[in-house]
Amino acid sequence: MAVVIASNLSKDIAGAPLLRGVSFKLERRERMTIAGRNGAGKTTLLRMLAGEATIDGGELAIARNVRVALHDQRPPRERGTALREYLLSGCTAELAVEARLAKLETAMAEGSADAATLDRYARAQAELEHHGGYRWRDRATEVARGIGFHDEDLERGLASFSGGELTRASLARALATRPDLLLLDEPTNHLDIESLEWLEQALVSLDAAIVLVAHDRWFLETVGTAVLELEVGRSRFFPGSWHAWRAEQAARELALGRAIERQQAEVARLERFVERWGAGTRARQAQSRVKALEKIERIERAPSDGAALSFQFAAPQRSGRVIFELEDARIEVGGPPIVLLEHAQLWLERGEHVSLVGPNGSGKTTLIETLTAQRPLAGGKLRTGHNVAVGFLSQHADELGSTGTVLDATQRATGLTPNKARALLGRFLFGGELAEKPLAGLSGGERRRLSLAILVNGGANVLILDEPTNHLDLESREALEDALSAFRGSLILVSHDRALLDAVGSRTVAVEQGTLRSYVGGWPEYLRVREERRAAGEQPAPRARRRPAATASAAEGPAHAAPSEGASVAADERPKRKPKAPDGPSKNRLRAQEEAELAVEAAELALVALEHELADPAAWATKYETAKNEARHTAAKRAVEAAYARLEAIL
Repeated sequence: MAVVIASNLSKDIAGAPLLRGVSFKLERRERMTIAGRNGAGKTTLLRMLAGEATIDGGELAIARNVRVALHDQRPPRERGTALREYLLSGCTAELAVEARLAKLETAMAEGSADAATLDRYARAQAELEHHGGYRWRDRATEVARGIGFHDEDLERGLASFSGGELTRASLARALATRPDLLLLDEPTNHLDIESLEWLEQALVSLDAAIVLVAHDRWFLETVGTAVLELEVGRSRFFPGSWHAWRAEQAARELALGRAIERQQAEVARLERFVERWGAGTRARQAQSRVKALEKIERIERAPSDGAALSFQFAAPQRSGRVIFELEDARIEVGGPPIVLLEHAQLWLERGEHVSLVGPNGSGKTTLIETLTAQRPLAGGKLRTGHNVAVGFLSQHADELGSTGTVLDATQRATGLTPNKARALLGRFLFGGELAEKPLAGLSGGERRRLSLAILVNGGANVLILDEPTNHLDLESREALEDALSAFRGSLILVSHDRALLDAVGSRTVAVEQGTLRSYVGGWPEYLRVREERRAAGEQPAPRARRRPAATASAAEGPAHAAPSEGASVAADERPKRKPKAPDGPSKNRLRAQEEAELAVEAAELALVALEHELADPAAWATKYETAKNEARHTAAKRAVEAAYARLEAIL
């Protein structure tokens, strides 16, 4: 049975047509993705389906007793409540039936035991069981964990959360309601890869009809079963996966281009005939050609078809072979300092494209800010190679500033003349009057395109990009993917866009257990190794969110230096040692001894893991690799010796 049927829906905005002829039917477990450029009406359509926007034409039929949940980019209004309360507030049916049960239980306790009361109580109990029983609240908690919240966050007030966290809270609330029709607008925003993977599985297994808007191509391919295409007011429903729709769209565009070429050739032939014989002996035939020309309905592309981003990076200057070499690094933030990375190793060679992945808050942005000299190292060494010119793209385009116009910002950053700056901006869809648009009025996507324009002009041979696809539409993401794939310089890419990681990355560095681990190969190879480790029970447990530097003993460093297969064991997962008798050493002494013993164990595990890694002949393939890995092995052995020395000092 269909959950929702839309027939020829239409919508006008300020008297101008926005949507026309929107028709589709969805049943449970069907998941329709809406495709279209920014401004095509995707969010408006979601709000029409949710009943939050009026329908100007057509019919919308939603099955009876269907629970509808909408998640969009508007932050929650209820800032005075705790996260747990906010998540549960969407479960109105469960709250209502619990209230009825409580009222009936009070009545029965006061002596009302007639058949009607007992029948109402039994029906209320059955209704609660239909919604998951008394454990329905656990559903909200599980959803919150799945998209990246911690148990302690549940009691925090919404006013204490960032904008991105509030967006995730809205998503969690929509999922926790267990709706029959789920409407999602950019649900992948502010999610790390682990949360994205959880969300994909949750949506695929959800017994509901789903309509969603997203720009994450990997996510769309995994989740979607149909596509609704919106383009310049037109709509087209395609039953099938995202990839199949893209292939069909490309074939359609190719056929349209050929049809336009054929028509233009025919029009040119008729016009030549009219021009030659219009006043001659064949004037009558020429007049018939004129009438034929007038009857031709010209095939034209939609106005937005040509407005696509396309660019490439110039060939970079040659740098030294080694771009960056980070050795035994310790990275901290805040005061008192919070340790994000410790005993971390990282290197980047000329021409390498490295993907940097890890959970939100694990230190990826702080690390690349350290590489670009925006933050100091708290410990360790950073070496930068010869003739290295770095181009940096921050996550929020902070480098643009907020004053002046698009043209002003471009000239400030590039030093170009107005004419050359306008030519550059035109390639990034800032032609004509758009170049005079104030920076303060730019959307997130426009700020990102402007940052890319400045980056392309910089001529860097090393690019460091922090979430470069934020706010970009699909066409712009694909243009960026093409440009980065063809870039012959070095690249460090931080992104949650797995399609971009798959296309661009040649090596993956993951933040694991408070340090860095390098995986040979791009995203597919990293994913394969990670899943193999999970299947073998060897995937490291998620690292604690943060820990103060004061509690992070230097002896703990080797535990994070090179976690490898079978070598990572979180300290809080190890068997706890029983304290000695009260008449023995003090509690502080026992605690210090226990920490030192754990540090020894961790250092030994790290050494074994590193030796296992270095058993691969590829680790000694070049002189550079040999020297680097010999240094790593020596450092790991010294770490074991230092850990034993600290333990002996305590004993």
